[in-house]
Amino acid sequence: MSILEEELKELRQCVPRVIADSTVEACVPAMVRVKIEKTKYKQITACFQFDPQYPKSRALIELKSRYISEKLLDGLTKLSEELADKNLGKPQVLHVLRFVRNFIDENPLCCCSEEISNVKKKLIEGTDELKLRQKTSSVVLKVKEGQYYLKYNLTVPENYPDQQIKIEEKECNYPPVFRRWFLAQSVEIARQCVEPPKKKKPKDPPFVLRPSMEPVVSFLIDEAHRYVNSECKMCRKKAFPDDPKAVELDEYGALHVERVYCGHIYHYKCLDTYIKTPPFQKGKMCHTCGSRIFHDKWKLTAETVEARWAHKQAKQRELDEVVDFLS
Repeated sequence: MSILEEELKELRQCVPRVIADSTVEACVPAMVRVKIEKTKYKQITACFQFDPQYPKSRALIELKSRYISEKLLDGLTKLSEELADKNLGKPQVLHVLRFVRNFIDENPLCCCSEEISNVKKKLIEGTDELKLRQKTSSVVLKVKEGQYYLKYNLTVPENYPDQQIKIEEKECNYPPVFRRWFLAQSVEIARQCVEPPKKKKPKDPPFVLRPSMEPVVSFLIDEAHRYVNSECKMCRKKAFPDDPKAVELDEYGALHVERVYCGHIYHYKCLDTYIKTPPFQKGKMCHTCGSRIFHDKWKLTAETVEARWAHKQAKQRELDEVVDFLS
């Protein structure tokens, strides 16, 4: 019996026992193929072929996966080949299979490696940072714009992407309104990736589950950089103070920054004055995009606002008449 045949015999017996979550799909001199599947999205199939000089020569190794990125598989294949080179003259397959299985265990973020690679391209060098925490299956995102910053911890569950990522704010010095917006919208984006709409419209396409890491991280990066240098659309002055400590925390203070439904921002006093003064027909439109302005603080209809304005003007005329009479 040749060395290869002895190795194949051993592989048939020990691989299912020694390599967790493995299935031997083929084990003949022409090819050995073993599938390692920890979860649906963390699975790799390892294929080995042998030339007549094996094991003095290295086995030809090919790693395949439906869900792990080609870039990551290429790197893992190269490392597997280096390991095989260290075992020339000896059986190589089992060493490589152990290595691949340990890689899956020690790198739980392998299921979202392509998403991580994509969002890293959006980071601004010198201010933004994305750190991987393989031991806790999480990433730490830091984004900074001027003196404002946020730090989020995003945990990837075992059955990702069937389950959405867990989102946790660690640090943030943006105004409270924006902190609530960042966190609430991040959670909502993640939810929409894994849950179909509760009220489906007849013409909506069928729901398709999507990974939630990339859309959430992209949202946080974009939003954190978007507002700090933006102007109030009414007075055209910079809405955020340069120093975060100077932020107006009184939600009815003149310089409190309000975010309207379309995403643009105003000072509270500017927006309040704009909404409460004519013209009132068809509601108030955003100065930037032309969309109608919606905000929880101003829920009254245009008719009610106009009636109140007219009443206030009548009271002011009465007061002016009294002042004229007494002067």
